[in-house]
Amino acid sequence: MINKRSFNRSLTEMRPVTFEINYTPHADGSVLIKVGNTSVLCNASIQEKVPFFIKGQNMGWITAEYGMIPTSTHKRNIRESIQGKQKGRTIEIQRLISRSLRSAVNLKKLGERTILLDCDVLEADGGTRSASITGSYIAMAQACKKLVKKKNLKNNPINSIIASVSVGIVNDEYMCDLEYNEDSKAYSDINIVMNSKNKIVEIQGTAEVKTFSEHDLFKLISIAKKNIKNLIIQQKNILKEI
Repeated sequence: MINKRSFNRSLTEMRPVTFEINYTPHADGSVLIKVGNTSVLCNASIQEKVPFFIKGQNMGWITAEYGMIPTSTHKRNIRESIQGKQKGRTIEIQRLISRSLRSAVNLKKLGERTILLDCDVLEADGGTRSASITGSYIAMAQACKKLVKKKNLKNNPINSIIASVSVGIVNDEYMCDLEYNEDSKAYSDINIVMNSKNKIVEIQGTAEVKTFSEHDLFKLISIAKKNIKNLIIQQKNILKEI
């Protein structure tokens, strides 16, 4: 039985979440998202070109890059660029962020341009991929509003808001927004992405120690849904400031 969590929160509550917009002056969209002690800098850059595989199709693209600065964890990590290749975990997270954000955009309305999201983890205390998705949406929304304001686009191509939380089972307890010390001993670890239409975008999870049931999964989805609704309310309020 888990009796106490950080920030005096219950098992099914998230840590405090804050957004600091326009954090990086040269980006087309920028936000520093903090979820408890986890912090991720999300920057959006507009590029007037698309990948070769969609060139000439009159549609845009959304893609993401993810990385952890060496001192984001208690022990300094070697930069992947020094090692000469990205780890499988990094590639997996980049693809998750990219897919999630593309689900929120009408790529035809975006035109033949790319929005590139850079997600740099400044401090990692669990839930970095969910924080990256939630923060990147804000940065992307800023970039799209900029395109409309400059009259490069007639209409905003975004059709929904996207947010994500992590959930899991620790010591037979359902929990939301696992910190590192909880995540490291979780029976299951699941990241859930949903949109403002109450639709599931992606569920990414695994049984770390022992399997979980369909009932467990539905319970965790319900917990995630409640917290994602609160995140979306925060995102809406932040976007009013842009």
